[in-house]
Amino acid sequence: MSNIKQQLASGVFYTAVAKYTGVLVSIVITGILSRLLTAEEYGTIIPVVVLINFFTIFGDIGIGPAIIQNKDLSGREINSLFSFTILMGIVLSGLFFCGSWLIARVYESDILVVLCQLLSISLFFSCANVVTNALLYKAKLFKYLAIRSLIAQVVAGLISIVAAYCGAGIYALVIQSILSCVFLFLVSYIKNPLKLCFKDFEWSALKKIRHFSSYQFLFDILNYFSVNLDKLLISRFIGASELGYYDKSYKLMQMPMQNIPFVITPVMHPIFCEMQDNLSKMCIYYTKVVRFLAFVGFPLSILLFFSGEELIYIIFGKQWTASIPAFKILVLSVGFQIILSTSGSIFQSAGVTKFLFLSGVLSTITIVIATMVGLLLFGSIEAISFFLVCAFIINFFQTYIIMYCILFRVGLIIFIKNLLSPLLLTLILGLVLFFVALLTVQFNDIVSLFIKGCVALLIAFIYIQFTGEYDIIQKMRELRCMFLKR
Repeated sequence: MSNIKQQLASGVFYTAVAKYTGVLVSIVITGILSRLLTAEEYGTIIPVVVLINFFTIFGDIGIGPAIIQNKDLSGREINSLFSFTILMGIVLSGLFFCGSWLIARVYESDILVVLCQLLSISLFFSCANVVTNALLYKAKLFKYLAIRSLIAQVVAGLISIVAAYCGAGIYALVIQSILSCVFLFLVSYIKNPLKLCFKDFEWSALKKIRHFSSYQFLFDILNYFSVNLDKLLISRFIGASELGYYDKSYKLMQMPMQNIPFVITPVMHPIFCEMQDNLSKMCIYYTKVVRFLAFVGFPLSILLFFSGEELIYIIFGKQWTASIPAFKILVLSVGFQIILSTSGSIFQSAGVTKFLFLSGVLSTITIVIATMVGLLLFGSIEAISFFLVCAFIINFFQTYIIMYCILFRVGLIIFIKNLLSPLLLTLILGLVLFFVALLTVQFNDIVSLFIKGCVALLIAFIYIQFTGEYDIIQKMRELRCMFLKR
């Protein structure tokens, strides 16, 4: 028990240091690039990135999570899987390169030919990094992963800023993507120098992970469409500029999701894999994770709603005003999505990716319907955002019905009980911030954001500390001791 807590704490600590330092770096880089590039330039490259992500799924086919979950893979079988991903990387990047003319025709933009051909390089290295990256997580080398990711972000970001400042325009974003993928692969490979073995390929490696990876692969396909369909359709039917505004809103909304649960999720998977034969134990520990994330995510969601205007102006600049309405709508789902984003690790850890696939099917159907309704009936990014929020909430409950009622067999009431107190805190915070927003309307954006943030933190601290939910003061002391030891 204590060993599990120690592993979780250590992993979360190192991942958190990198992630939260990375947040600051990302905000600075994004803020500078947003002032050097236009919404149309951002909107032009987004479909290419989305399509690359689709091709990357076929380079992975669920191999990464399967390597972490499987305990019986030999060194030779690992090399075979590495060889397979290298081969897939060559094939897929070649197909993407050759398909650049077709993509350009579909989106009626000649510049997409060059963009696709250049970014096929990042596609190859993304595929090549699947196995080496999975091995780092399996070995629980969280400190190494944290440092690696942070350095990649800083180096690629700085070079892209210099390129944009020198007039590279949209190609600054291309440079950032390529450098990041190449760096991550090289650093991962140095730590795990695997060998190519095409001649003596071990087919048993694919057979061992087939059952797990097949459902994971199908889920990844479904998840791809549920996450990216809106961007593809907006680009095609509304326009590049509108997509640029929408994407800024969406990515800013995703920032808490990428830097709160993803501090925990990479740590959860290899550790919860050790509990795959004891689902009751897994349920107890995961429910504690859910409760903690609810206390973070729901109050944060309401704070972001009342601070949307200030955040957009401070980070991106006044030229991104059109992003504000969509952002304020989308952030209402942040709390639900922060919790939901950890669910996949549980299905993976339990070895029941068929449930992950089932959840993915239902989620995809809901999101596709929501996107099409917003697009076809209203034709605006605000309408799409509203219906997507509704879809996210529906998907939240259907996923946890599957997990708690079918997988854990304990019933959904246990899960819901752990959400009530965080939701009460959120309601209180929302009422207070409503009046604070009225009082700070004439203030400077930075001052207004600072006041709202301080009020939110104070209310959350008072509620959590004095209701006995968590002893925050004691936790801060423990973190201080841990930091000093590290």
